[in-house]
Amino acid sequence: MIKNKTGKFISNVYLIAMLIFMYLPIIYMCVFSFNSSRSLTRWTGFSTQWYERLFSDYTIGEAVYYTVLVALLATIFSTIIGTITAIGLSKSRYVIREIITNINDLPMMNPDIVTAIGMMLLFASLGLEKGFMTMLIAHITFCTPYVILNVMPKLRGLDPNIAEAAMDLGATPFQALIQVIVPQIAPGIMSGALIAFTMSIDDFVISYFVTGNGVKNISILVYSMSKRLNPTINALSTIMVSIVTIVLVLINVVPVINAKMKNKKISEEGNY
Repeated sequence: MIKNKTGKFISNVYLIAMLIFMYLPIIYMCVFSFNSSRSLTRWTGFSTQWYERLFSDYTIGEAVYYTVLVALLATIFSTIIGTITAIGLSKSRYVIREIITNINDLPMMNPDIVTAIGMMLLFASLGLEKGFMTMLIAHITFCTPYVILNVMPKLRGLDPNIAEAAMDLGATPFQALIQVIVPQIAPGIMSGALIAFTMSIDDFVISYFVTGNGVKNISILVYSMSKRLNPTINALSTIMVSIVTIVLVLINVVPVINAKMKNKKISEEGNY
């Protein structure tokens, strides 16, 4: 009994220490983004001046614009491509499905630097000028596997005869896809889209290697700002952390809300 209590105590201490180690620097950064002076070690008073400078800086505004635009477009395209691919794989033979699924896992398991160099060489061999389009293509490429990974489990739990039943009742294949299959796998699609958006917003390594012509996202800008003492970087990083946190909360909350609404609907139908 004493050994169990001691082991539990040590485990709790270890967990708390790890949480402090991971999150204390982030909290420190967020707090000092409101510091009134340029000091990154001494608190001199509360101020929002670094946020004001952040939003008045054209370079930062341009980086935010490219970041949000690329993230939104990459999310839309990767969600569409990933969903269609997942649906196609669910109808494929087992061997083909397993092969493609394993291939789909490779970009997620590869180090970012390997993917970045590979894409850079690909764009160079195709003669594509690095800039907005190459960054967008790269983001769509590495976001799509995450969408497929989130949609596939929903398709596995779906009745394989549901689309055929809809077509037997007069629906066209497209109507069966949009009105029957997609609503059933909507939570998986939403989770995949949110993860794709988060990955695009957060990416630095791949973006750094495939962009050019003055096109920068927030991550690249933060990297360039980190080479000199600039408290604005704290404000910018705090906003990035906040965005990613909100998206991650949504990823975890949305499926729970959908499940509760579905259970409530089933319960109401049962009462009738």
